[in-house]
Amino acid sequence: MKKYNVAVVGASGAVGEEIFRVLEEVKFPINDILPLASARSAGEEIECQGEVYRIEELTPEVFEGRDIDIAFFSAGGSISAKYAQYAVEAGAVVIDNTSHFRMDPKIPLVVPEVNPEDIKLWEETGIIANPNCSTIQMVHLLKPLHDLYGIKRVDVSTYQAVSGAGKKGMEELVMQMQAFFNFSLDQAKVEAFAHRIALNVIPQIDVAQPNGYTKEEMKMVNETNKIMHSNIAVSATCVRVPVLRSHSESITITFEENVDVDVQKAREALAAFENVVVIDNLEKGEYPMPTIATDTDETYVGRIRKDLFAKNMLHLWGVADQVRVGAATNAVRIAQKWIKLEH
Repeated sequence: MKKYNVAVVGASGAVGEEIFRVLEEVKFPINDILPLASARSAGEEIECQGEVYRIEELTPEVFEGRDIDIAFFSAGGSISAKYAQYAVEAGAVVIDNTSHFRMDPKIPLVVPEVNPEDIKLWEETGIIANPNCSTIQMVHLLKPLHDLYGIKRVDVSTYQAVSGAGKKGMEELVMQMQAFFNFSLDQAKVEAFAHRIALNVIPQIDVAQPNGYTKEEMKMVNETNKIMHSNIAVSATCVRVPVLRSHSESITITFEENVDVDVQKAREALAAFENVVVIDNLEKGEYPMPTIATDTDETYVGRIRKDLFAKNMLHLWGVADQVRVGAATNAVRIAQKWIKLEH
């Protein structure tokens, strides 16, 4: 089997660190790794598949002569905007975890279980975009149901963990909870989020848009239809909750008018879909929760039930580890599919 030279931009960040874990767990065919980050992290070491690699500073010249095959970018949109093209020009396929390229019509936006055929479009720009974390886990659940019945509309409320804001988000929640137990919560720093997150929920993720939605909510609207090649009406309310890791979503799906939803058929379609796990026994208290999803590579679904008043509506609850399923694992799965496509 051919082995590949892999670069990881943002090697010291939460997603970058998780990419190394996933590469090791799936036994990715690695020849060499080039970990890249800012000058502040240069010189630190990472370990993957039993080898130790030293982080280098990301510069425009760092890809030259390195024969990089695959470059994962997870260091923020402005970094991808500035440096991704240097990796492409050096011969790498860039798999970008930021929002910068997602809605570019020339760049495929890929969830391998949903639209793997779009990976072949990478050649036009050399870049494949990784969707937003909350979008990825939602389309895992929408795709089999769309194939079964045809979706007309989706209304989703998210319960997003602080890890969606990276290490600083997780650290802020922990520090604020420590302050609470020290009876000093009022003095705790508020930096990662607009408001205190400990013992609170914040109904805003990302910046406000003129239409009354947030940027995070519009990502879910626009990315869903690009990935699924659909014209589904999507409305999202994205909420930050004081959970360390794994996003939850309450999803209401409206199918075409003539559909009479069969809950058992819907449950079977979800259970048969790749990397989706059904946990759905309300009487026994069995349903997906962040404690179940964290540190796994599956999207979990439960609370599957038909609407009380409309025969063509279904309600469900989905949970996934957004650092893995919503970022690192999805990116590595794209790379795996790309390898198969190329060979």
